[in-house]
Amino acid sequence: MDRATLDKDPSDVARMFDGVAARYDLTNDVLSLGQDRLWRKATIAALGCTPGDRVLDIAAGTGTSSEPLADAGVDVVPADFSLGMLRVGRRRRPDLPFTAADATHLPFAEGSFDAVTMSFGLRNVSDPAAALTEFRRVTRPGGRLVVCEFSRPVNRAFRAAYLGYLMAALPDLARTVQHAGWKGVEWRNLSGGIVALHRAHA
Repeated sequence: MDRATLDKDPSDVARMFDGVAARYDLTNDVLSLGQDRLWRKATIAALGCTPGDRVLDIAAGTGTSSEPLADAGVDVVPADFSLGMLRVGRRRRPDLPFTAADATHLPFAEGSFDAVTMSFGLRNVSDPAAALTEFRRVTRPGGRLVVCEFSRPVNRAFRAAYLGYLMAALPDLARTVQHAGWKGVEWRNLSGGIVALHRAHA
């Protein structure tokens, strides 16, 4: 199976994820050596949600990232463009409103959410700038954006191999977020820079 890159057709990317949906969460856990759980916790903390907040979790896949928010009383909408992933999520959590959605053309009204979050999905979007602009459109004034994405490790020896393998197609996320109309862009490294957590507000 080829790695999804930004120049792939969205339908190709969706089919790729449809094909791995049933074992996707286990594979993530194994490949990240369990680090994905820590990254999810850090993302939730950065969102700073309170019960009753409405949050869009885009590229939510099977809803693993949405479940802790829902369990904390947050009105979370898990959205993804892989129907296979959504089907797996609905079977596990029928109480969550799984929604088919393209990150660059969201089916939501302006200002619908208090926050938007995306984890490890921007690298698979055909137009990251358009997606970030859409996230801004559906976020209320003063609302928040948190994006957790693969980044550039701080260890030089590891960085070259890692970047060649995974990062060739990923844009400079912080700059792209600013250009999409978000303010106060901040970021911090997790796991030695393998992942970076980006936060901004509308």
